[in-house]
Amino acid sequence: MTQAFLKCGRFRLPVQYGRRPLVMGILNVTPDSFSDGGRHHSLELALTHAEQMIADGVDIIDIGGESTRPGIAPLSLQEELERVMPVIYALRDCGKPLSLDTYKPAVMREALAAEVDMINDINGFRAEGAIDAVKDSEAGLCVMHMQGQPQTMQQEPRYDDVVTEVEQFLQTQVDLMKAAGIGRERICIDPGFGFGKTVEHNLALLRNTRRLIDSLDLPLLAGMSRKSMIGAVTGKPLERRMAGSIGAALAAAQQGAMIIRVHDVAETVDALAMWQAGRGDL
Repeated sequence: MTQAFLKCGRFRLPVQYGRRPLVMGILNVTPDSFSDGGRHHSLELALTHAEQMIADGVDIIDIGGESTRPGIAPLSLQEELERVMPVIYALRDCGKPLSLDTYKPAVMREALAAEVDMINDINGFRAEGAIDAVKDSEAGLCVMHMQGQPQTMQQEPRYDDVVTEVEQFLQTQVDLMKAAGIGRERICIDPGFGFGKTVEHNLALLRNTRRLIDSLDLPLLAGMSRKSMIGAVTGKPLERRMAGSIGAALAAAQQGAMIIRVHDVAETVDALAMWQAGRGDL
């Protein structure tokens, strides 16, 4: 991959192949997320968790106001804004890049006006007005693949060739963004583990992470933390998936992923530090 940095609003994040991947910490301000719903729902709890992630070595804080677990009903625009905007305002001077996990163009615009540094869109900026909402900003943009919608995406997802189809989707969306004047230094990609994929689909994408990076020549974000694919491989329930999640993070790093999105920041930072030391990259 030729890209040396990812431009994210006020920050330039290093994404050179061979260095330790960046750790994106998940800050869900929702009552119903699949893994930590309700734990950081109040502003006070959200800020306390963010402070802990910063102390633990997080590189990016990813704020989410709407759960996208399989089968969940959509959240209203107003309710999402009421959840995420106070957190963005409270954290924007924390010294770390702030990412917002949203697929709604109106939420993107409000967050960008508040100087959020990255938009992480599970819908790959397919919604009408999404690319227009972000094109004139300086924010980093994460383009994710999802088959279907959260309400139905895990109802028998099917592909002829999952890696090729995800690759083609990401390329199409990246081309649309570049045609709108968005520089490639602002873009990263996400194959969307768990979003309209079976365990076999997810594992095929994990094994072919390097292919996606080489094909699109863009940094790749991998988000597998605590997901059902971890449970399927390890046989562990949700509350016992930390070790499996760290193993998945290391597998993605070995394949060249440059951003790892996780719940367990301290443990992942330590594991990646040892991975890097073992490679002789210190």
